[in-house]
Amino acid sequence: MTITDAVETFLAMLAAERGAAANTLAAYRRDLEGAEEAIGDLVHADNAALASLGAAWSGLAPSSLARKCSALRQFYGFLVDEGWRKDDPSPALPRPRARRPLPRLLSHTEVEALFARAEEEAAGDKPDAVRMLALLELLYGSGLRATELVSLPLSAVPRDAPFLTVTGKGGQQRMVPVSTRARKALTRWLALRGDAGKALFPSTSRQGHLTRIRLFQLLRALAARAGIDPEKVSPHVLRHAFATHLLEGGADLRVLQTLLGHADIATTQIYTHVDSARLVALVNARHPLSRQAS
Repeated sequence: MTITDAVETFLAMLAAERGAAANTLAAYRRDLEGAEEAIGDLVHADNAALASLGAAWSGLAPSSLARKCSALRQFYGFLVDEGWRKDDPSPALPRPRARRPLPRLLSHTEVEALFARAEEEAAGDKPDAVRMLALLELLYGSGLRATELVSLPLSAVPRDAPFLTVTGKGGQQRMVPVSTRARKALTRWLALRGDAGKALFPSTSRQGHLTRIRLFQLLRALAARAGIDPEKVSPHVLRHAFATHLLEGGADLRVLQTLLGHADIATTQIYTHVDSARLVALVNARHPLSRQAS
């Protein structure tokens, strides 16, 4: 097995089994080729060779180093799974100095203020206001990416089941639960949107649906009206708030991975930043030995 064969087979697996997008595959290829230039044959590289990448990549930003190491860990896991290696040398890879920082987060109080303003404005059934409420419910209530949300077709909204069919990165589809609140907001919006094409949130844009930029603008304008610093609010921040608040409420990390549409659990682990005091309280309240001690 040559390094070229191994890399091509690995990338083919990512495309076929995980639905990796073309940009993702290109990034993995660059990372693997860069590692090969630094240490030679990756297929037969030992722990010492991988450890030497720490010096070769010492000038990289922590986020770049983490991405390259992730590509190599997945590559060696693939080689072991396929029986092309008996050992996995990836534990010898350098470790990034710090995990990628989270974007700005919204508190529960700020989220409540955002919803209170949106609900107040939607009370008069003005189409734009009801649409804003439905968008907000899906961003925070279902954790959708901005692109996933604005490009939703009408067919993604089932009549009976409380789920949306979402097409995420790499064309991967997943089922996302929709809260009772969100379903009510969607029902109100569907009654007002009229017959305006196949998009759930249609517009006169080239794509035929609301654009990501317009969604960003609408959210920031709503935040300003709700008395929240607009700089703190974006579709991505609401997605992070969805994940963080779910995890704080006791959601399982694997369940969160599925809801967010992450291919790699390592991406979801960014949300394990929940404060240590809450975790200590959880252990004291739930661990069997803690209950025995009391």
